[in-house]
Amino acid sequence: MRGMETPTELAERLIRRITEQGPISVSDYMAAANQVYYASHDPLGREGDFITSPEVSQMFGELIGVWIADLWRRAGAPDIDYVELGPGRGTLAGDALRAMATQALRPGVHFVETSPVLRALQAKHVPDAIWHDDIASLPSDKPLIIVANEFFDALPYSQHIKTIWGWRERMVTHGMDGFVPIPGNTPTEPSVPAYLHDATPGSIYESSPSGLAIASALGRRIAKQGGALLAIDYGHEDYNAGDTLQALNAHAYADVFANPGANDLTAHVDFSALAKAGKSAGTRIAGPVSQGYFLGTMGIAARAAALALRYPDRLEEIGSAHRRLTSEEEMGALFRVLAMVAPKWPEPAGF
Repeated sequence: MRGMETPTELAERLIRRITEQGPISVSDYMAAANQVYYASHDPLGREGDFITSPEVSQMFGELIGVWIADLWRRAGAPDIDYVELGPGRGTLAGDALRAMATQALRPGVHFVETSPVLRALQAKHVPDAIWHDDIASLPSDKPLIIVANEFFDALPYSQHIKTIWGWRERMVTHGMDGFVPIPGNTPTEPSVPAYLHDATPGSIYESSPSGLAIASALGRRIAKQGGALLAIDYGHEDYNAGDTLQALNAHAYADVFANPGANDLTAHVDFSALAKAGKSAGTRIAGPVSQGYFLGTMGIAARAAALALRYPDRLEEIGSAHRRLTSEEEMGALFRVLAMVAPKWPEPAGF
């Protein structure tokens, strides 16, 4: 099975491909690297490479559950399914479902996940979940509430670089210095916004065609079936140009083009493009707003105070988690929150 190859085996395969067929796109490189990375190990937590908001505190998932239950109740309490894209260890889902249950909401659970390692961990938190390799097999007969926390950032990103000859797709080759990015030979002006055609040489423009295709497909589902999608990720609005592709290993930045499959590769999500895709698909858009604003509006301060009363010995831990999730100096400003909502569903809370 290709997804279970090691980083060393992946590097050897990519070198053979480049030798036989020429340089590969950054998008193909990122897709291959992340497939091996997520299939081979658990990347989360202190012993892994990064920590996501659900792993910081139960408050995050609980407030997502409250958000879902509130929207569901105001929509008339229909029969819905909960869907999570790339659900990590299942921590968010476990906390959210617990909060939903307090509001008498017990939806069916569907996870879109390809990693066998992560599926096994998710089964410990949510043993009744149904797993899918992609979004095509998700239920089509009822409203879906879809959560995508740090999902879109890890999908393949295409990059284009301005050269003295014009825009070219950024490719990856291999030589004495290992894997390195180079400009391709084919002009790519049609893939770059017209206002960037006269950009300074060396400028980089990036996009995620696969991410926007998934957003569009899910938007059409929501518009037809009902429900909503909640996307939470680090990113920006009104993206102009710039290289945001990065690699993480053991909670530190690494070389994007070194050791493919051993590092987590991500890029900043263009929330303006994501909103445009959802709107074109027929959904209403709420946000984007900062994660700090969203969680604050959803009542994280009150939840932190309640937890502190219940667990006085964890006061410092709870306060630290509250700050990390909401502070502008930490995750509160960099992370953005956007919702796509079915046309006939109520306005979502938190925006």
